[in-house]
Amino acid sequence: MTKSQLELEDIQSGVLRPRPSPYAATYLLFRIDKREGGREFLRRLLPMISSAAHPENPERDRWLSLALTFQGLISLGVPQDSLDSFAPEFRYGMAARAKLLKDLGENAPENWERPLGSKEVHVIVTAIAPTREKLEETIGRTREAFSDIDGVVGIWQQDCYAHPDGKEDFGFKDGISHPAIEGSGIPGSNPLEIPLKAGEFVLGYPDEMGESPAVPQPEILGRNGSYVVFRKLHQRVAEFRKFLRANAANSQEEELVAAKMMGRWRSGAPLALSPSQDNPELGADPLRNNAFLFQQDDSIGYKTPAGSHIRRMNPRDANVAGVPRIHRMIRRGTSYGTPLPDGVLEDDGQERGLMFAFVGAHLGRQFEFVQSEWLNDGVFFDGGTARDPVAGANSSKAGTFDIPQCPIRKRLQGLPQFVVVRGGEYCFLPSLSALKWLSELES
Repeated sequence: MTKSQLELEDIQSGVLRPRPSPYAATYLLFRIDKREGGREFLRRLLPMISSAAHPENPERDRWLSLALTFQGLISLGVPQDSLDSFAPEFRYGMAARAKLLKDLGENAPENWERPLGSKEVHVIVTAIAPTREKLEETIGRTREAFSDIDGVVGIWQQDCYAHPDGKEDFGFKDGISHPAIEGSGIPGSNPLEIPLKAGEFVLGYPDEMGESPAVPQPEILGRNGSYVVFRKLHQRVAEFRKFLRANAANSQEEELVAAKMMGRWRSGAPLALSPSQDNPELGADPLRNNAFLFQQDDSIGYKTPAGSHIRRMNPRDANVAGVPRIHRMIRRGTSYGTPLPDGVLEDDGQERGLMFAFVGAHLGRQFEFVQSEWLNDGVFFDGGTARDPVAGANSSKAGTFDIPQCPIRKRLQGLPQFVVVRGGEYCFLPSLSALKWLSELES
């Protein structure tokens, strides 16, 4: 086996494989008080963590993934020279990177939901299953794995789910875009996109720059691992609906404004392929709803505005500063909380939103770059200081969003912040052999 071939049997399933549809999920956070207990916890969970290989396995849609924070590695007793070999962003942690990430004001770490962002979070276990019943079985097995271990404490739980219609709380179909990864055997959602090099997502392989990202040492610890970013994001659904109502003459125009801000109609149909009206049949077709580029016939953004959410998160072939392919991530979002009933324009005070996971091999040039330069700035497409109209940190209702049209553009002003950060963590997703190595540490 050459170094360029993905060793799928050693890579956690949660790194590469898309989630089932529909599905339920739970995030479980643990603190390790005694390294011997933490190592025993890993030993017990290891048989329950599936690899990215064997897609024919009937249980592949029910799986666990296990991620460790930097503090978690310290708590397990990982040697200092190994700790020093991890990416600096990971070693610092998300809370310490708040200023760069534009996590300021109400998004700042001091306002996060505890224990997110603290030194208490050591292990994050994600459980996924097609149904809530199967998920509860999986969670039960996880609880059994640590219930009698001295020195491992469960400290936080977030139950999540995918809406039956596949939409998130703002009403847009979610989970459409997934990159093709060379050697994974898993097709991407855009047939027009050349598969990305495996090293963009998994450590130990060449990336789009023709290099291999630095692998934490020893090699058995770092190879076939990935970094993962977790973010809990509260969605102000009533505020979003009121903004659309205030900036449209009727319900039909509301839907158009929403589509321009997102870059897709709520059905999932992209403006690039259906610019003037929604096409639910297109939105529901996974073979067509992501099959488009921008540059050839929409360089200015008359169809999909350059500042829209999906064009910011993945400019594809658009003419922007930088190389979009080196900033791609695997992105997964899962809803939490009770949906706000259709048509309601007043906030009910309930927590609802998304638990996001971003997987990649470069925390700095992937998540941090996209968060600071694409989501919360507009210089890369000559959009000045304008931020993402849906997910940007538009504090004090100072946000603007331009919709190109002839003869004069339409500018939306006074955009409030529709998404608020409730907390997050930078984690490392070890390979299966790395988890075994960690569980057998003796220092």
